[in-house]
Amino acid sequence: MTDKAFNVIVAGATGAVGTQMITCLEEQDFPVDKLKFLASSRSAGKSLTFKGKAIEVEELTHDSFAGFDIALFSAGGGTSKTFAPSAAEAGCIVVDNSSAWRMDADIPLVVPEVNPEAVADYKKKGIIANPNCSTIQMVVALEPIYREFGIERLVISTYQAVSGTGVAAVEELRTQTVDLLEGKPARAGVYPHQIAFNCLPHIDVFLDNGYSREEMKMVNETRKIFGDETIRITATTVRVPVFNSHSESVNIQTKSKATAEQIRELLSKAPGIEVMDDPSNNVYPLPVHAAGKDTTYVGRIREDESIENGINMWIVSDNIRKGAATNTVQIAQLLANNYL
Repeated sequence: MTDKAFNVIVAGATGAVGTQMITCLEEQDFPVDKLKFLASSRSAGKSLTFKGKAIEVEELTHDSFAGFDIALFSAGGGTSKTFAPSAAEAGCIVVDNSSAWRMDADIPLVVPEVNPEAVADYKKKGIIANPNCSTIQMVVALEPIYREFGIERLVISTYQAVSGTGVAAVEELRTQTVDLLEGKPARAGVYPHQIAFNCLPHIDVFLDNGYSREEMKMVNETRKIFGDETIRITATTVRVPVFNSHSESVNIQTKSKATAEQIRELLSKAPGIEVMDDPSNNVYPLPVHAAGKDTTYVGRIREDESIENGINMWIVSDNIRKGAATNTVQIAQLLANNYL
């Protein structure tokens, strides 16, 4: 832990992830000297609280970064593309939560439990990328397995909460649920179809290969984080009528044989993971277990009897916390402790 204190910016401070970043800075007791909140002109002038002190939100501009050390961005990819280089030029290191920089070869894509050493590459462009929420929780669970047994192939199915789309999607699920229970029609606006009492195999736009962009994020980001382009990966991502926390069914083909018991023991000792795996007593991870927490929960660990070296598992984590805000602040902690 460093003895220094840092000047920190939260850009996109009034959004769902931005406000959670502020909470995480408090909870992790990040060494803040001066704190600035930035947002669009629509939100400028609002007041947010940090450790009991009200701080007025300022408009994000290219001149916002002089004299600051770290900027935590959660303002969308377009905003990040526009303003993150200005921050870096001003000597303010950006930790960005959007998809804008993740696949840039010169920008590290970091999950602290998996590849903390990659933070050092921030020096190339002054920017560090935070992975996609569904990728983060999965690679936290996969890292010990990858290191111990190797991974040949992954087959991924996700069950993603509406909070991953934003505040409007949360309200749409709430409103549709009430309307349908009262016998009224469900009105879709955020999603192309009704989300209440439904599942949508459609997250982000569809690409020419038939996969969605969300699915290809999981493929490409996982390979980059592990530094291994040989892992064969296929994914299907689904939006489900859950307010918070993403769930994933992951089928793993390891390079060397691993038993279910070996996997349980390995994961029970890994940082950031809690194993909940006693199905005979109805013990397995649920979205309600993860909501509001930073832990990645793993259960339903079993051997896949249909393939050689196959393991199945179920992974659940809070997509706003570990899947976004917490991971961003953890990266900032690595910067503060080891590089600044």
